[in-house]
Amino acid sequence: MGIAVSVSNLTKSFGSQRIWQNVTLDLPAGEVSVLLGPSGTGKSVFLKSLIGLLRPDQGSIIIDGTDITTCSNKELYEVRKLFGVLFQDGALFGSMSLYDNVAFPLREHTKKRESEIEKIVMDKLDLTGLIGAENKLPGEISGGMRKRAGLARALVLDPEIILVDEPDSGLDPVRTSYISQLFLDINAQIDATFLIVTHNINLARTVPDNIGMLFHRELVTFGPREVLLTSEEPVVRQFLNGRMIGPIGMSEEKDEAQMAREQAMVDAGHHQGGAEEVEGIIPQMQATPGMPFRQAVGRRQQRVREIMHTLPMQAQHAIMDSLNTMTPMVSLPAEV
Repeated sequence: MGIAVSVSNLTKSFGSQRIWQNVTLDLPAGEVSVLLGPSGTGKSVFLKSLIGLLRPDQGSIIIDGTDITTCSNKELYEVRKLFGVLFQDGALFGSMSLYDNVAFPLREHTKKRESEIEKIVMDKLDLTGLIGAENKLPGEISGGMRKRAGLARALVLDPEIILVDEPDSGLDPVRTSYISQLFLDINAQIDATFLIVTHNINLARTVPDNIGMLFHRELVTFGPREVLLTSEEPVVRQFLNGRMIGPIGMSEEKDEAQMAREQAMVDAGHHQGGAEEVEGIIPQMQATPGMPFRQAVGRRQQRVREIMHTLPMQAQHAIMDSLNTMTPMVSLPAEV
Protein backbone atom coordinates (compact mmCIF):
# COMPACT_ATOMS: atom_id res chain seq x y z
CA MET A 1 0.00 0.00 0.00
CA GLY A 2 1.17 3.55 -0.70
CA ILE A 3 2.36 5.89 2.00
CA ALA A 4 0.29 8.72 3.52
CA VAL A 5 1.58 12.28 3.30
CA SER A 6 0.75 14.74 6.08
CA VAL A 7 1.16 18.47 5.38
CA SER A 8 0.66 20.97 8.20
CA ASN A 9 0.60 24.80 8.13
CA LEU A 10 2.81 24.98 5.03
CA THR A 11 3.73 28.46 3.81
CA LYS A 12 5.90 29.40 0.83
CA SER A 13 7.08 32.76 -0.53
CA PHE A 14 9.51 33.91 -3.18
CA GLY A 15 10.93 37.13 -1.82
CA SER A 16 8.00 39.39 -0.93
CA GLN A 17 5.54 37.35 -3.01
CA ARG A 18 3.47 34.93 -0.91
CA ILE A 19 2.61 31.84 -2.98
CA TRP A 20 0.37 30.10 -0.44
CA GLN A 21 0.06 30.02 3.32
CA ASN A 22 -1.03 27.69 6.12
CA VAL A 23 -1.78 24.77 3.79
CA THR A 24 -2.84 21.72 5.79
CA LEU A 25 -3.94 18.42 4.23
CA ASP A 26 -3.44 14.66 4.47
CA LEU A 27 -3.04 12.52 1.35
CA PRO A 28 -4.57 9.16 2.32
CA ALA A 29 -2.35 6.16 1.67
CA GLY A 30 -3.03 4.41 -1.62
CA GLU A 31 -5.78 6.79 -2.75
CA VAL A 32 -5.89 9.08 -5.79
CA SER A 33 -6.05 12.78 -4.93
CA VAL A 34 -6.29 15.83 -7.18
CA LEU A 35 -5.19 19.40 -6.43
CA LEU A 36 -7.05 22.01 -8.50
CA GLY A 37 -6.53 25.71 -8.91
CA PRO A 38 -6.37 28.50 -11.47
CA SER A 39 -3.10 29.09 -13.28
CA GLY A 40 -0.52 30.81 -11.09
CA THR A 41 -1.80 29.55 -7.73
CA GLY A 42 1.36 27.59 -6.94
CA LYS A 43 0.21 24.03 -7.62
CA SER A 44 3.52 23.02 -9.18
CA VAL A 45 5.40 24.78 -6.37
CA PHE A 46 3.44 22.60 -3.94
CA LEU A 47 4.55 19.44 -5.75
CA LYS A 48 8.17 20.56 -5.68
CA SER A 49 7.86 21.21 -1.96
CA LEU A 50 6.56 17.68 -1.36
CA ILE A 51 9.74 16.15 -2.77
CA GLY A 52 12.07 18.64 -1.13
CA LEU A 53 13.10 20.52 -4.28
CA LEU A 54 11.80 23.70 -2.65
CA ARG A 55 11.96 24.39 1.08
CA PRO A 56 8.87 26.05 2.56
CA ASP A 57 9.13 29.06 4.86
CA GLN A 58 7.27 27.26 7.62
CA GLY A 59 5.23 24.15 8.32
CA SER A 60 5.92 20.44 8.11
CA ILE A 61 5.68 17.63 5.54
CA ILE A 62 5.67 14.21 7.20
CA ILE A 63 6.41 11.26 4.92
CA ASP A 64 6.95 7.79 6.38
CA GLY A 65 7.76 9.33 9.76
CA THR A 66 10.26 11.89 8.43
CA ASP A 67 9.68 15.66 8.32
CA ILE A 68 11.40 16.55 5.07
CA THR A 69 11.41 20.26 5.92
CA THR A 70 13.93 19.69 8.74
CA CYS A 71 15.65 16.39 7.91
CA SER A 72 19.24 15.93 6.77
CA ASN A 73 20.18 15.67 3.09
CA LYS A 74 20.86 11.97 3.60
CA GLU A 75 17.38 11.41 5.05
CA LEU A 76 15.82 13.46 2.25
CA TYR A 77 17.64 11.32 -0.33
CA GLU A 78 16.11 8.19 1.21
CA VAL A 79 12.60 9.69 1.32
CA ARG A 80 12.83 10.70 -2.34
CA LYS A 81 13.23 7.05 -3.26
CA LEU A 82 9.57 6.65 -2.30
CA PHE A 83 8.48 9.05 -5.06
CA GLY A 84 7.85 8.81 -8.76
CA VAL A 85 7.17 12.07 -10.61
CA LEU A 86 5.49 12.63 -13.98
CA PHE A 87 6.37 16.13 -15.19
CA GLN A 88 4.22 18.21 -17.54
CA ASP A 89 6.24 17.47 -20.67
CA GLY A 90 7.36 13.99 -19.67
CA ALA A 91 10.93 15.35 -19.23
CA LEU A 92 12.34 12.69 -21.56
CA PHE A 93 15.87 12.80 -22.95
CA GLY A 94 15.41 13.56 -26.64
CA SER A 95 18.49 11.63 -27.77
CA MET A 96 17.55 8.44 -25.92
CA SER A 97 15.09 5.76 -26.97
CA LEU A 98 12.05 5.19 -24.79
CA TYR A 99 13.74 2.05 -23.46
CA ASP A 100 16.85 3.97 -22.38
CA ASN A 101 14.75 6.80 -20.92
CA VAL A 102 12.86 4.35 -18.71
CA ALA A 103 16.04 2.45 -17.82
CA PHE A 104 17.89 5.64 -16.83
CA PRO A 105 16.86 5.76 -13.13
CA LEU A 106 17.76 2.08 -12.69
CA ARG A 107 21.19 2.59 -14.21
CA GLU A 108 21.80 5.74 -12.16
CA HIS A 109 20.44 4.70 -8.77
CA THR A 110 20.78 0.93 -8.56
CA LYS A 111 23.43 -1.71 -9.17
CA LYS A 112 21.15 -4.04 -11.07
CA ARG A 113 22.48 -6.09 -13.96
CA GLU A 114 21.29 -5.23 -17.48
CA SER A 115 19.27 -8.44 -17.59
CA GLU A 116 17.36 -7.32 -14.48
CA ILE A 117 16.95 -3.81 -15.87
CA GLU A 118 15.54 -5.18 -19.12
CA LYS A 119 12.86 -7.16 -17.30
CA ILE A 120 11.81 -4.17 -15.17
CA VAL A 121 11.78 -1.74 -18.09
CA MET A 122 9.72 -4.03 -20.29
CA ASP A 123 7.28 -4.63 -17.42
CA LYS A 124 6.75 -0.86 -17.02
CA LEU A 125 6.45 -0.32 -20.77
CA ASP A 126 3.86 -3.08 -20.83
CA LEU A 127 2.04 -1.50 -17.88
CA THR A 128 1.78 1.80 -19.76
CA GLY A 129 0.92 0.26 -23.14
CA LEU A 130 4.22 1.02 -24.88
CA ILE A 131 5.42 -2.43 -25.91
CA GLY A 132 6.62 -2.14 -29.50
CA ALA A 133 7.65 1.52 -29.14
CA GLU A 134 10.69 0.96 -26.93
CA ASN A 135 13.21 1.77 -29.67
CA LYS A 136 11.55 5.01 -30.76
CA LEU A 137 12.88 8.44 -29.84
CA PRO A 138 10.61 10.92 -28.00
CA GLY A 139 10.44 13.09 -31.12
CA GLU A 140 9.02 10.18 -33.14
CA ILE A 141 5.94 9.58 -30.99
CA SER A 142 2.76 11.41 -30.02
CA GLY A 143 2.30 13.61 -26.97
CA GLY A 144 0.16 10.96 -25.33
CA MET A 145 2.86 8.34 -25.80
CA ARG A 146 5.47 10.70 -24.36
CA LYS A 147 3.29 11.17 -21.29
CA ARG A 148 3.02 7.40 -20.88
CA ALA A 149 6.77 6.99 -21.34
CA GLY A 150 7.32 9.59 -18.63
CA LEU A 151 4.90 7.66 -16.43
CA ALA A 152 6.75 4.39 -17.10
CA ARG A 153 9.98 6.05 -16.02
CA ALA A 154 8.27 7.43 -12.89
CA LEU A 155 7.20 3.88 -12.02
CA VAL A 156 10.49 2.10 -12.67
CA LEU A 157 11.81 2.31 -9.08
CA ASP A 158 8.48 1.03 -7.71
CA PRO A 159 7.46 4.26 -5.94
CA GLU A 160 4.88 4.34 -3.18
CA ILE A 161 3.90 7.95 -3.89
CA ILE A 162 3.32 9.22 -7.44
CA LEU A 163 3.14 12.95 -8.21
CA VAL A 164 1.66 14.03 -11.54
CA ASP A 165 1.98 17.62 -12.80
CA GLU A 166 -0.63 18.75 -15.36
CA PRO A 167 -1.10 15.40 -17.14
CA ASP A 168 -3.43 16.99 -19.71
CA SER A 169 -0.85 19.57 -20.81
CA GLY A 170 -0.50 19.27 -24.59
CA LEU A 171 -3.14 16.54 -24.87
CA ASP A 172 -6.56 16.70 -26.48
CA PRO A 173 -9.62 15.75 -24.36
CA VAL A 174 -9.73 12.18 -25.68
CA ARG A 175 -6.07 11.46 -24.84
CA THR A 176 -6.59 13.10 -21.46
CA SER A 177 -9.41 10.62 -20.78
CA TYR A 178 -7.18 7.72 -21.77
CA ILE A 179 -4.35 8.76 -19.46
CA SER A 180 -6.86 9.41 -16.68
CA GLN A 181 -8.01 5.81 -17.03
CA LEU A 182 -4.38 4.71 -16.94
CA PHE A 183 -3.82 6.40 -13.56
CA LEU A 184 -6.69 4.43 -12.03
CA ASP A 185 -5.55 1.18 -13.64
CA ILE A 186 -2.03 1.64 -12.28
CA ASN A 187 -3.42 2.52 -8.86
CA ALA A 188 -5.39 -0.73 -8.98
CA GLN A 189 -2.24 -2.69 -9.81
CA ILE A 190 0.35 -1.15 -7.47
CA ASP A 191 -1.80 0.57 -4.81
CA ALA A 192 0.41 3.68 -4.73
CA THR A 193 -0.63 7.08 -3.36
CA PHE A 194 -1.34 9.53 -6.21
CA LEU A 195 -1.43 13.32 -6.19
CA ILE A 196 -2.40 14.83 -9.54
CA VAL A 197 -2.08 18.59 -10.02
CA THR A 198 -4.36 19.88 -12.76
CA HIS A 199 -6.85 22.50 -13.87
CA ASN A 200 -8.69 19.99 -16.07
CA ILE A 201 -12.25 19.92 -14.76
CA ASN A 202 -13.36 16.67 -16.42
CA LEU A 203 -10.38 14.84 -14.90
CA ALA A 204 -11.15 16.35 -11.51
CA ARG A 205 -14.82 15.38 -11.67
CA THR A 206 -14.27 11.77 -12.68
CA VAL A 207 -10.90 10.43 -11.47
CA PRO A 208 -9.97 11.19 -7.84
CA ASP A 209 -11.01 9.84 -4.48
CA ASN A 210 -10.17 13.23 -2.94
CA ILE A 211 -10.00 16.78 -4.27
CA GLY A 212 -8.46 20.01 -3.02
CA MET A 213 -8.32 23.51 -4.45
CA LEU A 214 -5.82 26.35 -4.11
CA PHE A 215 -6.93 29.94 -4.61
CA HIS A 216 -5.70 33.34 -3.47
CA ARG A 217 -2.82 31.89 -1.45
CA GLU A 218 -5.10 29.56 0.52
CA LEU A 219 -6.26 25.95 0.39
CA VAL A 220 -9.99 26.44 -0.18
CA THR A 221 -10.80 22.83 0.69
CA PHE A 222 -9.40 19.32 0.64
CA GLY A 223 -11.27 16.11 1.31
CA PRO A 224 -13.46 13.39 -0.22
CA ARG A 225 -14.40 14.26 -3.82
CA GLU A 226 -18.04 14.85 -2.84
CA VAL A 227 -17.08 17.80 -0.61
CA LEU A 228 -15.72 19.96 -3.42
CA LEU A 229 -18.16 18.70 -6.07
CA THR A 230 -21.14 19.78 -3.94
CA SER A 231 -19.53 22.96 -2.57
CA GLU A 232 -21.43 26.23 -2.80
CA GLU A 233 -18.22 28.28 -2.47
CA PRO A 234 -18.37 30.89 -5.30
CA VAL A 235 -14.76 30.26 -6.36
CA VAL A 236 -15.39 26.50 -6.54
CA ARG A 237 -18.61 26.85 -8.54
CA GLN A 238 -16.95 29.32 -10.93
CA PHE A 239 -13.93 27.10 -11.49
CA LEU A 240 -15.86 23.84 -11.90
CA ASN A 241 -18.15 25.41 -14.51
CA GLY A 242 -15.59 27.58 -16.32
CA ARG A 243 -17.54 30.81 -15.77
CA MET A 244 -16.26 34.38 -16.03
CA ILE A 245 -18.54 35.49 -13.22
CA GLY A 246 -16.98 34.90 -9.82
CA PRO A 247 -13.91 35.74 -7.72
CA ILE A 248 -11.35 34.47 -10.28
CA GLY A 249 -10.13 37.08 -12.75
CA MET A 250 -7.82 36.94 -15.76
CA SER A 251 -4.65 37.44 -13.73
CA GLU A 252 -5.69 37.78 -10.10
CA GLU A 253 -8.60 37.94 -7.68
CA LYS A 254 -11.25 40.45 -8.72
CA ASP A 255 -12.20 43.38 -6.54
CA GLU A 256 -15.79 43.95 -5.39
CA ALA A 257 -16.45 46.66 -7.97
CA GLN A 258 -15.52 44.39 -10.86
CA MET A 259 -17.67 41.57 -9.48
CA ALA A 260 -20.62 43.95 -9.12
CA ARG A 261 -20.26 45.15 -12.74
CA GLU A 262 -20.16 41.57 -14.02
CA GLN A 263 -23.17 40.55 -11.93
CA ALA A 264 -25.13 43.48 -13.35
CA MET A 265 -24.32 42.20 -16.86
CA VAL A 266 -25.60 38.74 -15.91
CA ASP A 267 -28.78 40.26 -14.45
CA ALA A 268 -29.24 42.05 -17.76
CA GLY A 269 -29.02 38.75 -19.65
CA HIS A 270 -25.39 38.89 -20.77
CA HIS A 271 -23.87 35.42 -21.28
CA GLN A 272 -21.40 34.40 -18.55
CA GLY A 273 -19.26 32.14 -20.68
CA GLY A 274 -18.52 28.54 -19.73
CA ALA A 275 -20.69 25.47 -20.05
CA GLU A 276 -24.09 24.76 -18.58
CA GLU A 277 -23.87 24.12 -14.85
CA VAL A 278 -23.31 20.44 -14.11
CA GLU A 279 -25.97 19.12 -11.76
CA GLY A 280 -25.15 16.29 -9.38
CA ILE A 281 -21.93 14.31 -9.23
CA ILE A 282 -20.57 12.48 -12.25
CA PRO A 283 -19.80 8.85 -11.35
CA GLN A 284 -16.17 8.20 -10.58
CA MET A 285 -14.20 6.26 -13.19
CA GLN A 286 -13.30 2.71 -12.22
CA ALA A 287 -10.38 0.52 -13.12
CA THR A 288 -10.70 -1.23 -16.47
CA PRO A 289 -12.46 -4.63 -16.25
CA GLY A 290 -9.86 -7.34 -15.74
CA MET A 291 -7.69 -5.16 -13.51
CA PRO A 292 -7.27 -6.08 -9.83
CA PHE A 293 -9.84 -4.61 -7.46
CA ARG A 294 -8.71 -1.12 -6.50
CA GLN A 295 -7.97 -1.48 -2.78
CA ALA A 296 -8.35 2.28 -2.26
CA VAL A 297 -12.11 1.95 -2.78
CA GLY A 298 -12.67 -0.13 0.34
CA ARG A 299 -10.28 1.91 2.47
CA ARG A 300 -11.90 5.14 1.35
CA GLN A 301 -15.41 3.89 2.12
CA GLN A 302 -14.38 3.04 5.67
CA ARG A 303 -12.56 6.36 6.10
CA VAL A 304 -15.42 8.56 4.86
CA ARG A 305 -17.90 6.73 7.07
CA GLU A 306 -15.73 7.64 10.06
CA ILE A 307 -15.52 11.33 9.15
CA MET A 308 -19.03 11.65 7.67
CA HIS A 309 -20.37 13.66 10.61
CA THR A 310 -17.70 16.35 10.07
CA LEU A 311 -18.62 17.00 6.43
CA PRO A 312 -21.15 19.47 4.96
CA MET A 313 -24.66 18.08 4.70
CA GLN A 314 -24.72 18.12 0.88
CA ALA A 315 -21.49 16.13 0.80
CA GLN A 316 -22.94 13.65 3.32
CA HIS A 317 -25.97 13.06 1.11
CA ALA A 318 -23.77 12.58 -1.97
CA ILE A 319 -21.51 10.13 -0.13
CA MET A 320 -24.48 8.12 1.12
CA ASP A 321 -25.86 7.97 -2.42
CA SER A 322 -22.51 6.66 -3.69
CA LEU A 323 -22.28 4.09 -0.89
CA ASN A 324 -25.81 2.85 -1.39
CA THR A 325 -25.83 2.77 -5.19
CA MET A 326 -23.78 0.65 -7.53
CA THR A 327 -21.59 3.10 -9.52
CA PRO A 328 -21.73 2.45 -13.29
CA MET A 329 -18.49 1.27 -14.81
CA VAL A 330 -16.70 4.06 -16.67
CA SER A 331 -13.72 2.64 -18.52
CA LEU A 332 -11.72 3.16 -21.66
CA PRO A 333 -9.43 1.02 -23.81
CA ALA A 334 -5.75 0.88 -22.91
CA GLU A 335 -4.44 2.48 -26.12
CA VAL A 336 -3.60 6.24 -26.06
